[in-house]
Amino acid sequence: MNVASTHPILATRDILGVPVLAATAGEAVAAIEARLARGERIKLAFLNAHTSNLAAADDGFRTLLGDFTVLNDGVGVDLASRVLHGERFPENLNGTDFTPRLLAESKRPLRLFLLGARPGVADEAAAALLRLAPQHTIAGTRHGYFAPSEATAVAAEIAAAKPDVLLVALGNPGQERFIQAQFDRLGVPLAIGVGALFDFLAGRVSRAPGWVRGLRAEWLYRLWREPKRLWRRYVLGNFKFISRLLWARAARRRMPASAPLA
Repeated sequence: MNVASTHPILATRDILGVPVLAATAGEAVAAIEARLARGERIKLAFLNAHTSNLAAADDGFRTLLGDFTVLNDGVGVDLASRVLHGERFPENLNGTDFTPRLLAESKRPLRLFLLGARPGVADEAAAALLRLAPQHTIAGTRHGYFAPSEATAVAAEIAAAKPDVLLVALGNPGQERFIQAQFDRLGVPLAIGVGALFDFLAGRVSRAPGWVRGLRAEWLYRLWREPKRLWRRYVLGNFKFISRLLWARAARRRMPASAPLA
């Protein structure tokens, strides 16, 4: 069940086959808090151009995202909303900013478990999160370097720690697939796929200056800092995303008008 089905104000928009919540950060935080207070369990993901391309290439991943509450991340998805639905998203809800905000604004003390990134990074990220949201405690941390055959044992380790929130930084689509496959075993109320959040919190990767983020150009900053690793994702990937978007718009224009009712 997604947020839109339990909140009368919020709705989702189809972005190239993936339903994405249309909300401000405040609305999304309030809706998630309300659902958790009702005892619902939530899987949270973020859709950017790269994730959208992965979903287009993998029917299983696209179907999997339909079981998540998905928030909009980045200028590409915002452009798709304008082209396909005639308006931008109310606010950019990238995971790097939204996840810390969600935790900082939570009034209930929560137990957090951080899974992912290189050894030691999750510990540093946990310390940074506690500085941002000191009302919470760390139930545990674990690096993300484990074999697929170990996933069940890792999930059991997390479940034994009894966290309220699980942050998974295994990259797309690995983090969403882990959450989906292990969700029942984990027993956690809220699981979030957070991408590179741990590296940012730990200071291992620097974020773009505020004025660059304000221009919605953080992806250019990251490409400049790590061109060898990210050029396929941002150069080829963005071209692919725009091509898919233009094709979808053209397909909509070719659709015949509905016949009048008799």
